[in-house]
Amino acid sequence: MTERKPKGVSFESWVDHQIRTATERGAFRDLPGMGKPLPDSGEPYDELWWIKSKMHREGFAALPPALALRKEAEDALEKAVAAPSEQAVRRIIAEINKKISAMMLRPPPGPPLGLKPYDVEAVVEQWRRGRA
Repeated sequence: MTERKPKGVSFESWVDHQIRTATERGAFRDLPGMGKPLPDSGEPYDELWWIKSKMHREGFAALPPALALRKEAEDALEKAVAAPSEQAVRRIIAEINKKISAMMLRPPPGPPLGLKPYDVEAVVEQWRRGRA
């Protein structure tokens, strides 16, 4: 539909003409979802529906920084327990502790962090017990 509206024809008449000719050509036959209710038609209107839908399709989740760091800390602890060497455990825990300490020094951007830096020696001891 690249043609322009002719002069002297009302916009409504021109649009109606375009729809009618497309219908006659069969352009609206076998459209996906035809005869089905619109998705979320029972939900209240959300002006950000399109961005939420896009994030869902792309598999993107935006967490507040404190919650994202909590998840990262849990993952780091699991990674440390499965690390191949004591040096790797110390490096993993040192990296996450640096991030936790930095977050603790900032005003909370969202929910409280609820974390404190890990005790490196305790994590190393847990790692040693897991290896024995």
